[in-house]
Amino acid sequence: MHITRCYFCSGPCYPGHGTMFVRNDSKTFRFCRSKCHKNFKMKRNPRKVRWTKAFRKASGKEMVIDSTFEFEKRRNVPVRYDRNLMATTIKAMKRVQEIRAKRERAFYKNRMAGNKDLEKADDIRVVNQNIELAPLEHKKRLQAIKSEKEQTGSMDMEE
Repeated sequence: MHITRCYFCSGPCYPGHGTMFVRNDSKTFRFCRSKCHKNFKMKRNPRKVRWTKAFRKASGKEMVIDSTFEFEKRRNVPVRYDRNLMATTIKAMKRVQEIRAKRERAFYKNRMAGNKDLEKADDIRVVNQNIELAPLEHKKRLQAIKSEKEQTGSMDMEE
């Protein structure tokens, strides 16, 4: 038995789990859980449902193009069993998984790179909006910084 993909969310569908829907034209749809089956029956588009793999890939949250995905494709030609071939295949699978994990981490880091500046700017905005909640010594320090900026700004204009 092999692990199939859920038609709706693209999650793993393990043997003995989930449901299988067969349409009148003999097209089969496998679902990992009833949540996916119900969404399919409601004719929802997986690319618009935020928790699906299709949404994550369409919105740029997960890798779409990578050479490691080529190894996951199904091959329809059966291969005669060979112990050495199986051993090397398993080693290769582990290596591919390591490479993919490394690339996914790098992809995530690149995607999150600009967030620190945005979060800092957002934090500064919140502090400025709620300055009355800050302790007195912090208020004085913030006002001193603000006055320094204004003075340097006025000096730049004079020059």
